[in-house]
Amino acid sequence: MRARVKYHVIYRHRMEYPITVMCRFFAVSRSGYYDFVHRLGRTEKDAELAEMIAKQREQCFQTYGYRRMWLWLKSHNIHRNPKTVLRIMKKYDLLSEIRRRRKCVQMGQQVHKYENLLNREFRAAHPKQKWATDISYIFTKQGVLYLSMIRDLYDNSVVVYKTATRQTVNLVLDTIHLAMKQKRATAELQLHSDQRFQYTSQAYFNLTQEYGITPSMSRRGNCYDNTMAENFFSILKVERIYRRKPNTFAEANDMIDHFLHFYNYERNQLKTGEAPLARRLST
Repeated sequence: MRARVKYHVIYRHRMEYPITVMCRFFAVSRSGYYDFVHRLGRTEKDAELAEMIAKQREQCFQTYGYRRMWLWLKSHNIHRNPKTVLRIMKKYDLLSEIRRRRKCVQMGQQVHKYENLLNREFRAAHPKQKWATDISYIFTKQGVLYLSMIRDLYDNSVVVYKTATRQTVNLVLDTIHLAMKQKRATAELQLHSDQRFQYTSQAYFNLTQEYGITPSMSRRGNCYDNTMAENFFSILKVERIYRRKPNTFAEANDMIDHFLHFYNYERNQLKTGEAPLARRLST
C-alpha cells in the first residue's frame, strides 16, 4: 500500500485513534502525515474520486479493473474518461488483481453423449432458453469441495449452485432439481454440459426427459464448447477463492455464497454495464 493511501486512512480515522499509534502501525512518519494534512488544505486533485473508488473497491472484493470501475461510476452519474479512472487507480494503488488464465483440461472416455446443439452460440434471446452447467473443484485444507452450477446465457446469471464433498451423479441431479423448483423449463430449454460421467449417465438422461429439458454436449476434449461455464468458475476462483484460500468446507461455502450474491446482483459486466440480474429486476 502506498504511503499516500495510508495517510488517507489515518486522516479518516484521526478522531478515533491517536495519530502516533496509527503512524507506527502503518510504518509511516508523523512528519510525512502532517505534510499530507497540510497539502489537504489545498484539496489534492483526484482525492475525492479516489475515495469513492476505494469504497467501491472494498465492496467488490478488490476485483474491479478500471473499465468495470468506469462503468460503475457512470451508473452513478459520475462521468470521467476511462483513462482518467485508470490513472487515479494507479496513483492511489487501487488496481485489481491480475486475472490468471484457466487451462483447458482434456476429458476421458465417454459413455453416452448428445449433439452439440449449442454450437458455441452463447447468446439467448430470453431467459430459460439456454443454460450451461459444469462442476468445478474448490481446494481446502479439509479436502476438495465440488461445486455444480447452472448459468443462464440470456444474462450470464447463475441460476442455481450446489456443493458436495463427493463428485457424484446426485450432485448434478440435485442441481437440476433445485433449478426446476425455482424456474419452470420452457419448451426450448437447452442444458449444455461437457462429457464428464455425470452428464452421460442414464439418471441424467431420465431427469432431463422428466423436466422436458433438451441436453446439449460439448465435443470430446473441447472445453471451449462450454466456455461460459468455464468462464464463471474462472471469475469465482480468481476474484475470490485464490486470493484467500478457504481452510474448511464451511468457509468455502460461505465464500461462494457471498460471491454469488455479489456476482448476480452487483458485479457489472463490461458488455452490458450492469449486473446479470439487473435487467430482470428492473422489468
